Parts: sequence; C-alpha cells; structure tokens
Amino acid sequence: MPMRVRPDVSVVVIAYNDAARLPRAVASSLAQSLGGVETVIVDDASTDGTGEAADRLAAAHPGRVGAVHLPVNSGGCGRPRNVGVERSDGRYVMFLDSDDLLDRHACLNLLSAAQETGADLVSGLCDRVFLDVPKGSKDRVRPWYPWLYERSAVYGSLEENPDLLYDTLSTNKLYRRGFLEDGALRFVERLHYEDLLFSAEAYTAAARMALIPHRVYNWLVQDRRAKPSISNRRDELANFADRLEIHRRIDMLFELRGADGLKRAKDAKFVNHDLLLYLRELRDRDPVYRARFLDLAAGYLAGLDPVVFETANPLAAIAAFLIREGDRAGALAAAEYLPGRRSDLHAPLVERDGRVFWGGTPPRGDLGRRVLDVTDLGFHLYPLGELRPAAVVTRLETRGGRARLDGHVLNPLDRIPRGAALSASLEFRDRRDARGARVPAEIVHEGDRLAWRAEFDPAARIRPIGFVDPVWDVRLRVEVDGEEMVTRPGGSAGTSTAKAPVLRGVELPVRPRLTRLAGDVLRSFVTEDGHLAFRLETGRLEAGDPRTRRAAAAVARVVSSPPARRGRRRARRLERSMRRALASSRTKAAVFNRILTRLPVRRGLAVFESHLGLHYSDNPKYIYRELRRSGRPVEAVWSYARSAKGFPSDARLVRRDSWRYHLALARAEFWIDNQGYPDRLRKRPETTYIQTWHGSAYKLMGLDQPRMKSGPASGRARLARSVDRFDCFLVRSRHDVDTLVKGLGVRAEPLPAGYPRNDPLVNGLDGDAELAAEVAALRRSLDLDDGRRAVLYAPTFRPGPTGKPVGPMEPPVDPVRFARELGDEIVLLVRPHYLCRANLPPSASSAMRDVGGVADATLLLLLADALVTDHSSIMFDYALLDRPIVLHLPEDGEHAAGYFDLEEHAPGPVTRTEDELIAALADLDAAGSAHAAARRAFAERFGEHDRGTAARTVVDRYFGERSAHGSHRNR
Repeated sequence: MPMRVRPDVSVVVIAYNDAARLPRAVASSLAQSLGGVETVIVDDASTDGTGEAADRLAAAHPGRVGAVHLPVNSGGCGRPRNVGVERSDGRYVMFLDSDDLLDRHACLNLLSAAQETGADLVSGLCDRVFLDVPKGSKDRVRPWYPWLYERSAVYGSLEENPDLLYDTLSTNKLYRRGFLEDGALRFVERLHYEDLLFSAEAYTAAARMALIPHRVYNWLVQDRRAKPSISNRRDELANFADRLEIHRRIDMLFELRGADGLKRAKDAKFVNHDLLLYLRELRDRDPVYRARFLDLAAGYLAGLDPVVFETANPLAAIAAFLIREGDRAGALAAAEYLPGRRSDLHAPLVERDGRVFWGGTPPRGDLGRRVLDVTDLGFHLYPLGELRPAAVVTRLETRGGRARLDGHVLNPLDRIPRGAALSASLEFRDRRDARGARVPAEIVHEGDRLAWRAEFDPAARIRPIGFVDPVWDVRLRVEVDGEEMVTRPGGSAGTSTAKAPVLRGVELPVRPRLTRLAGDVLRSFVTEDGHLAFRLETGRLEAGDPRTRRAAAAVARVVSSPPARRGRRRARRLERSMRRALASSRTKAAVFNRILTRLPVRRGLAVFESHLGLHYSDNPKYIYRELRRSGRPVEAVWSYARSAKGFPSDARLVRRDSWRYHLALARAEFWIDNQGYPDRLRKRPETTYIQTWHGSAYKLMGLDQPRMKSGPASGRARLARSVDRFDCFLVRSRHDVDTLVKGLGVRAEPLPAGYPRNDPLVNGLDGDAELAAEVAALRRSLDLDDGRRAVLYAPTFRPGPTGKPVGPMEPPVDPVRFARELGDEIVLLVRPHYLCRANLPPSASSAMRDVGGVADATLLLLLADALVTDHSSIMFDYALLDRPIVLHLPEDGEHAAGYFDLEEHAPGPVTRTEDELIAALADLDAAGSAHAAARRAFAERFGEHDRGTAARTVVDRYFGERSAHGSHRNR
C-alpha cells in the first residue's frame, strides 16, 4: 500500500447551515495552483444538509477532501477551527469560512513566502467583496487595511509594526503547524470574535512574521441576507459583550508580557475600528439596546489609559471620550461624521480662547480640552456648502391632504449671522434620475440654529411618473446671502427618542403621471445614514374598492416580475449611459468641433475666463474693464466654474463646460483667458485667442519640467494642442520670452505689452474711482483702518505626490507668537494659492486675516505695505510697487528648480526660520531700504514692459480704436 504524502497546506473549512455555498468555498480550495493542498471540512452540527454536502464533496475527492462532523453545535467558530487543526495533516494550516473564497494562488504565494523567510506566520491581502453592489462598481471590492500590504515585509516581533493589530483576521494567514503546536495556539471557544484574541496571541508568539502584497482571501459580504454572519450581527448585544471580553483577554495578554506600548496600540485600534463599527449603526437600534450598549462601552473605556484618547483618530477619540464622560449625543455625532465624505455635522461647536471645540459647552479639564479641540479639522474655515450642518426633522405629518414638515438646521460657531438674508426650499428628488419638485419653506434665525417649516399639498407639488421612480429623497436648500447650502433632513444623532417625531410610515398622497395603479402615496422611511426618504406605494388603493385592489395587485405582480425588473434595469442602464455620454466633455467637444463651429461667428462676441472659471480676476478682468471703459460695443461672456457670485452683472454668465459655454466659444470672435480653454476644442480661424497668462516664471514651466520631458508623449501633445491655438501671448519682459514662451512652446508672436492686471500697480488709483472703491471696501472688510501695517503672505502652490494640495496651508509664523511679538504693529494677510485653503485658527484673528477668498490679487497688492512670499510669481508683480519684499524659504521646505538663482537676484532679504522672518518683519523699513536697489533692478528686469498701458494696448490692437460713433474700426 503506497504511503500517503503529507500535504503542504491544510485548508480548514468551517460550515454551519450553509449547504448552498459550501461547495463553492471548497472549490476555491481544490482549485489552488499549489499541488498538495488538503481540504478539511468541519460541519458544526448543521441541520440543513450541510453535513451531507460535506460528505459528498469528500467522496468526490478522496484523499484531497475530508469531512468532520461535530455532534453538538458549538455556537461559534473557535471549536470547529480547533477540531480542523487537530484532524488535518498539512505542514501549514489555513482557515476558510464556507461563505468566502480563497484566491487561486493563495496557498502558493503564502507558502513561498513562508519557505523563503522562515516565518511562523504569513499574511496576505484580504478583499471584501460586497455582493449587493453591482459588478463593475468601484465600491464592490474594498481591500481590508490595504496600507499594511503595499509591499512585502518581514518582522521579528509585533513591536516592529503594532499596526498589524488592525488586521486580526485569521483567514488571510498561513500558519506553520509546528508553531501552532509548540505554542499550544488554539481559538477560544464559546466566545465570538475569537479571531482577535487568536491573532494577538499568534503575533506575540511568532519569532518571525511575513506580509505579502498579494490578495489571498475574498471575504464575501451580503448585507441583505436574512441571517447575517456572526461578525455582522452587531444588533445583538451579546455580540458586543463578547467583543469586549475578547479585548479584556488581549489586555491581560499584553499586561503579562509587560507590553504597554502594544496595549496602547491595541486600545487605539479598538477606538478607531471596533467601537466605531457599532456606533455608526446605533441610530437604528431601539432605546433599550442603545442605553445598554453605551453602558457597556463606557465601562470598558473607563479602564483605558487616557493617552489613547490623544493617540486615536480625532473624531473616533472624541466619540470614545464623550461616551466615557456621559455626553452620548455628542459621541454619536462624532462617530457619524466622516470628514471629506459629505457627512452631516450633528454636533454644535464652541469657540473658547481662539480654539474650536466639539460640543455645545466648553470642555472640562486639560484632557478634555486636548481631545475635544477640533481647530485643526478646519470647521471654522469650511464654506457653508462644505460644512453641511445637519437638518433635523422635528415634525412630519399630513392633515386634510396637506403635508407639514418642520425642523431646524445647526448654525455652528454662528457662521450664519442674524442679519443674513435667508431663504429656503424643500426638494423632493427622484433617486433614479434626479428629477425634483421644490416646495417653498419658511426659515428664521434662532441663534445656534435656523428653524424651518414647509406646508404644502403633496398631490399638487410632487408628480411621480410611476413604476420607474419608486424612491424619493428629500433635500433642504438654504440660501445665505446668496451662498447655497444643501443638506439632507433626517433624525437627530442623539440617543433619546422620547420626543423624537415619527419619521417612518407617514403617507403623503400623490398622483403618479402614468396611473394610480403605480401608487398613490409616498410612504416615509429613514435611510441607513439617517436621512428622510419616501417610497411610492399603493396605500389608499389597498383600502378601496376590491376590484381596484385586485387590479393594483395584478399590476404590482407584473411590474415586480423578474422580466419586468430586468427590463427596467436595462432601460435605466441605457438611459444613464446616454445621459453620461451627452453630458461628457468628450461629447461636447465632438459636437463643438464638428457642428457648433459651423455656425457663423458673432462679431464683437468675446468670451472671458480667469483661472479656469474660478474667479472674476487677473488680466482678463482688466481687459474687460478697459473694454467697458472705452465704450466699445463688445458682447461680453464670462465663464464661471462653481458660483456666479462676484462676476460682473453687465456681462452674460455661462457655467464652464456647459452646452451654453461651448456655444459661446464656438461663435465668439475673441477668446480671452489666462490659463487655457479645454484643450479638446479646436479654435476656428475666425476667432482670435488672446492668451494673457497669469504670471512670470521662476519655476520651470511646460516642456522644461522634468516630469513633462520624461512623461508620456500624450502630455506633450496635449500641451502643444492647447498652445498652438494662441494668436496673442502677453509678456512682461525678455525673461518671459526666454522662459514662458520657450517652455510652453508658444508659436504666436509675443506681445510685449506687460500685464493688464499690473496697470494699477504702475498708475496707482488716481483717476480710477471704481478700483479705488474696491480697494477701500476690501480694507474695511479686513478691518485694516487701525494704523497697523498690512503684510501680505502669498506662497506658491506646493502639490503632494498626486499633484493635489497636501492639506491646508499653515501660516509662516505661529499665530500666538506673531500676535504677541508683532500684532501691535502688523496684520498678516494670509493668501493661499487658489487651489489651497489657509489653516488659521480663530485665535489668529487679532493679527492675521485669511484673504484666500479675495478673488483679485491686485487689490491685495495695492493695499499691502509689504510682501512675504517664496517662489511665487507674485513677487514679480509686487516689485512694481517698490515696497518691501521678504523671501521666506524655510530650511525644511521643498524648493523647486528655477530659471535663475533666486537668492542672487532677491528683491529683499531671504529668511529661513521663523525667528529670521519675525526679525525681518520687525524692522521692515530697514529691510526695505537695504534692498531698494536690488528691488528696483528686479522690477526693471522682470517687468520692463509694464508701463501702465497694457490693457489699453491690447484693446486698441485687437478691438480697434473707438470711433466717434461708438463703433470700432476695421482691423
């Protein structure tokens, strides 16, 4: 009889009442690319035929699959896995749940790493696959802590990478059998979340651990299952109690080892991950569950080292700290808020001593002040539209066919002043295609919140189509001094429901456009994220005539049949595809190039754009002002990217990338911008493109940049396609010709006129009443009339690895120190690059001003008494004013390669440290006098063509001289 060869790997598959999916899991083990894989199925006393399925698989694959049956259900995963280890023979062991899948090369990749490194434990990437999410969606597959698996790694102990405690799955790992036997490592039984303790024990016992960047395990998640898996049964209080008990045992493990650092790392992981899993679902639990859960959590959190609240992620730490302190509403609001993910802000904020704190009352104690300080999260800096204060529904009812909705919106930090102009409306929006119906709402200011109310006839206001639009969301639109804020009304994040309104099951009578058989009421429900929504249902019909009920039921059966559902899905996919195609920039460009440019050019039509439509500013603004001043009959169109606020009222405004935008560009006689119109658009010969650009260059530009030279040819082709459209390119000096013109590959003959935006810097404000009024208004709005000097800090854009800003821009000097040492003499105007945001705490308000919202930098230059910058091109403009300039080039900063030696030609002192910058600002007059000659030479070299006539030169050259009859002469 031949001797049985010992398998390299044993895959232990545990199953309970999972006969349908067990064969699929076992198939993923049998399909391993590594030969010599044994599969051992452990049936935990199933009652649905799982045991029989296991026996059939073992009979079909003798020698490769074995089946073990437990006589009594263990109630968890620990016992079946332990039995599987004991009944298997492989030199290495893996674990697989019957509802999951192994990657085809899992065993091969893990075993290869184990043999190469000698590791006791090898871990690979796990992907969570959400089966309820459509295939192809980016949210269907979500890697589990992928940052741990970015590259291969080997560790000699857990202390070398405590973050491994975030991946406590047992199933994405390969274990050496001798390691398990020598350490008597087994799963705890009769407790859920046995993985957490087992992994902690394995991590601490292993002499060597290896990580590989390959996917080895597919964790299949199906949220809509009638009975979720054990790990997803977070609605069972015993589930959370088990998790806490597991954590207590891990605490004991680390305490016995004297591993205080590991315990603190594990506690931070508990706050960041384990606790948040439950808190973010707590809204939908009943009051008794919530109260008991929070009592359990508070009891465990009370025993943690307080340092964990300062090492965990800020909002997770706030949630945990407030649970311990008894502020449960504030805790849930922190748990539900996800920065950057369009979350609602349910908690009030309070400002004390120039810092912003979470919650409606000042924090108690030093620890509370440190934990609850959210100044650095920038809530005080967000535009209202991004802040998203929560809209809470306090009444939802119908009487006599009319609906009534009342509620309030938070007003954190009094961001909305009492005198603000307010208007509001409720929008009911079809989730399928975003069709909406708006209902006027009353709104009044009540201090720390805005109260709103809407009363309307839903049957007259909301007209569903029927069948194809079953779900309707609700939005509250609030306009504050012309700025719109959109929120999703819903319930409160608090824990008490004694006074909470009924938000589920309220019926609004409606009349679908197709037929009443499609439904006659919108019935309210609350979404998973706590927002109010409605479903179209046949509510009143079911209580009416029996024949009508039968007809409605028959229609419902047809509409809900599988063929009808498939047909609707196909129709929706086709409709969405067509909409995306029609709305895409590629489609618009194709129509522009092939059709719109065949339309006749409209004489005198000029399209203006500044910084891709972000502002009414820069050179295009000053050309537009000169055209308007000269009285030339030009039809002006300005493009805007986000909001039309601040753009001229006497011009036609079009949203960038809209169809109206493309039509205007196609028919324009002039394009005037400072950056670039969409590169796919081919300029017709009849159109004159005046490219003003937006600054002289210190940093390498265009083809001179290493990344452009070594990058794909498509990038260079795109640049050439865009630049070749220019008919005019403004330059300020020979330097611009040698740098910008050459680097960008401009073929058009440069126009040595200077920059229109710099005309006021040369001419001053005398004779320009409009601009003088703008500067005066800006000075008043910034409260600069107290005799202190205004110093403008305007650094260049510093991108991160992805090319986007790495975060909010910090001031060059600590605000507290600046206020203490220079605040009596100087106000620092902090202007980030237009792609960034400044991070100024409220404590800086006495001596610093955030001027990032000022669209036109020329206004700031005119009122600033001095400039602090780095490599920004703003220094070339400011030098024309012959006022002090300080170049602040921090020692720890990244300094880009430039076209010349900046320090050799510096128009002012160069500072490296905060101390040096403060010293230079403390004696601006001396710094200005010492560098006067260098500053004037700098201005002459880089602004030789700036003579105060740039706007007039451009207008006269391209728009002709103004005639006595108000028309322009032929060119």
